[in-house]
Amino acid sequence: MKTLLLIVSLLNLSIISLAQQADSTQYLATVKNELNAVWPKNRTINLVFHGHSVPAGYWHDHEVHTLESYPNLLLAKLKAQYPYAVINVIVTAIGGENSIKGQSRLDSDVLVHKPDVLFIDYALNDRFSNIGKVREAWEKMIQSAQAQKIPVILLTPSPDQRLNILDDNNPLEPFAQLIKQLADQYHTGLADPYSVFKQIAKRGELTNYMSHVNHPNKAGHEVIVGELLKWFRK
Repeated sequence: MKTLLLIVSLLNLSIISLAQQADSTQYLATVKNELNAVWPKNRTINLVFHGHSVPAGYWHDHEVHTLESYPNLLLAKLKAQYPYAVINVIVTAIGGENSIKGQSRLDSDVLVHKPDVLFIDYALNDRFSNIGKVREAWEKMIQSAQAQKIPVILLTPSPDQRLNILDDNNPLEPFAQLIKQLADQYHTGLADPYSVFKQIAKRGELTNYMSHVNHPNKAGHEVIVGELLKWFRK
C-alpha cells in the first residue's frame, strides 16, 4: 500500500510539474528568430489580437484610440527592439463581445490571418456569462490555435472601476484565476496585467490609468504592453 501511495504521489508531482504556463524565454523562440531575420531572409510576422473593446482601442465616449491601444503600442516597442522585422498587427476585437461569441468566429475572422502569435483578451466581458461556458470557449480557441501550432498568449483582465479589484470576491477574480489555470493546463503564454493593476489600486492610483470606467488610457495600455513584452525579450 505504501508503495502504491508513493507511485500515486510521484505521478501527481509529475502532472503538476508538466501543468504550467510556457517558459517566457523559450515559448516564442521561433518567432523571435524570425523577427531578427534581415531581408531577404525575413518575412511578415502576423500578431493577431482577439477580444473585446480594450484591445480594439475604445476609450471614453466610444472614441477609438487605435494608436494608443496596446496592440499598436506593442508594435512600436517591438519595432524598436527588432528594427529589421516586418510586423502586421491585426486586431479582430469587437467592443462588447465575450469569449463565447469570439470563439464562434475564430476560424472565419482570426485563424484566416495565419497568426504567428494569437493574443486572447475577453475576461472583462466574460464576467457576465456562465464561467463553465466561458471556460469551454477559451479552451476551444486555445485548442484550435494549438492544432495549427500557433503560440497563444492569454491575458488577464484590465480593471472596471465599478469593481474593487482588491476584493478577492469581486466578479473579475474567478475569471482572472481561470485564465491562469488555462495557461497552466495548455502550457500557453500568460500576460497578467490584472495583478499589476491590483498593485496600482493598492497605491490608490488606478484612476490615473483609466480613460473611462472600464477602459484604460494610454498609461493603462502601457501596463498591458509591459506584460506582453516579457514574451519578446531577446
